[in-house]
Amino acid sequence: KKERVEKIFTGKQSGFRSLVVYQKAFQLACEIHELSKSFPKEELFGTTSQIKRASKSVCANIGEAYRKRQYTAHFASKMSDANMENTEVQVWCDFSFASDYITEEQYSNFLAQSEEVGAS
Repeated sequence: KKERVEKIFTGKQSGFRSLVVYQKAFQLACEIHELSKSFPKEELFGTTSQIKRASKSVCANIGEAYRKRQYTAHFASKMSDANMENTEVQVWCDFSFASDYITEEQYSNFLAQSEEVGAS
């Protein structure tokens, strides 16, 4: 699957896919998606779906913001939404770690990546 992700970002990029923040957010969402497959089945409609949805929503909002970039207020609103969803990812990482679904190393890695996305 890593090869598929790399294909998305190799070669000449244009549009929102060329944004480093989008690439970082997408990579994080893919990692969360893969790891969440190991979460308990009883969390399928709880933590699992929430963390996957929030991490993918960060990417979607960045893409939408890019398309709205000529309208300053719309762009700012969409980027604010992306940041809000990124914070939600961190909250679900907290729950995942507290529930022993992810290791301390995974938790630290996800938070660091999320902070990097938020700072971009």
